[in-house]
Amino acid sequence: MADILNVEGLETQFRTQDGIVHAVNGVSFRLKEGETLGIVGESGCGKSVTMMSMMRLIPSPPGKVVAGRAMYQGKDLLKLSNDEIRDIRGSEISIIFQDPMTSFNPVLTVGRQVAEPLEIHMGMSQKQAYERAAEMLSMVGIPNAKERLSDYPHQFSGGMRQRAMIAMALVCTPQILIADEPTTALDVTIQAQIVDLVKRLREELGMAMIWITHDLGIISGLAHRVAVMYAGYKIEEAPVKDLYANPQHPYTIGLLSSLPRLDESSRRRLASIDGIPPILYERPNYCPFAPRCRFVHERCWQENPPLIEVGPDHYAACWVQPETGRYRE
Repeated sequence: MADILNVEGLETQFRTQDGIVHAVNGVSFRLKEGETLGIVGESGCGKSVTMMSMMRLIPSPPGKVVAGRAMYQGKDLLKLSNDEIRDIRGSEISIIFQDPMTSFNPVLTVGRQVAEPLEIHMGMSQKQAYERAAEMLSMVGIPNAKERLSDYPHQFSGGMRQRAMIAMALVCTPQILIADEPTTALDVTIQAQIVDLVKRLREELGMAMIWITHDLGIISGLAHRVAVMYAGYKIEEAPVKDLYANPQHPYTIGLLSSLPRLDESSRRRLASIDGIPPILYERPNYCPFAPRCRFVHERCWQENPPLIEVGPDHYAACWVQPETGRYRE
């Protein structure tokens, strides 16, 4: 499969009263046609900022994309004019945001908001757009969809609002869907329904997808590849089965160890990762995970490791082999 998206060396900074925060530091990734890429990491690691930077949604000031490129169908998204990137957002690349209550306009009906992209990007009449909006709401599992077009966001439950947000994101049949922790605010039962819905729609529409989450449990049955981020860096990337079976970065090992498992004794204590993530007022010249790492060696304090190939399509930014505690050759 060919690459539909290729992001290289993306760097984003935020200017604050205390100094410049280096939020995203040289992140690169590729997305193939029809593929799902999972991006995982704890809050504040740069997952969402990476996607918002790529889509030119970072508020400026205080934020600024200072380096990198994002190639989509031969065009660098970071160099397009405002009108050109606006034509792509919502039609060719869509985003499902984390909290649908704050993402919907509370004074416009759900039907108006789902239909609007069709009028802007597809040139449909209002009647055609509303008919298509009703079809999409029905497709995502909202009963009596035609009647609910005139409802306002507060009249939908949390799960229904998220379904309506998915309908709005998919109404123009995009090539790429970015899902930014779309199940965080929902209970476990609704989470499972939303994940199953997105998987079904992905297969039906044949789109590529980037799923951002801190929950490794969700991503295991959803993604083809997983990229792990920490402190604004991509620190590991691998096919999903390989990452879960053979993690090669101490941070990834810590994340997986913190998950409860059904195939082990319930008496096993869940592991935790000591310490807190750094606030990057300066880009470190050492491994950013070194202060929290139980495998830390002298070299980890002297040089920030690049991504090293540790297996087929498996890369880790670590000087140490976790199995042995020795330096990588």
